[in-house]
Amino acid sequence: MPLLKQVGALPLRKAPSNTIEVLLVSSRDTGRWVIPKGWPSKRMVDSAAAAREAKQEAGVVGKIAKKPVGNYRYRKIEKESVRLIEVDVYLLWVKKEKKQWKEKAERNRVWFDAETASRKVREPNLRALISALTKR
Repeated sequence: MPLLKQVGALPLRKAPSNTIEVLLVSSRDTGRWVIPKGWPSKRMVDSAAAAREAKQEAGVVGKIAKKPVGNYRYRKIEKESVRLIEVDVYLLWVKKEKKQWKEKAERNRVWFDAETASRKVREPNLRALISALTKR
């Protein structure tokens, strides 16, 4: 099974209690909680592509990290095949939440404290990346 690459944004904000909150979106197919992610682009650096995915899938914009904070793998199950995908994750400090965005009708977005967010995601390495935020 070939390993394919994607880029993802981990949208964050500081809560009034000075803790970190994480924005998760529902996946279109199963409704499980995920981070905004998608394919890299030849026309932009990976961090910009991750920021583009956050805007399209979650309707958020902000300051994206230039380097990934880590990565995780998942299996993308399609009609006839299963593909193994590795996602490089970039922190995105959210400055603005849009009321309307491209995939609003297809997804839900919810802010969670980091501990709850880490329990909501299925992938172990993504869970570990989110859990590490509480130690910052």
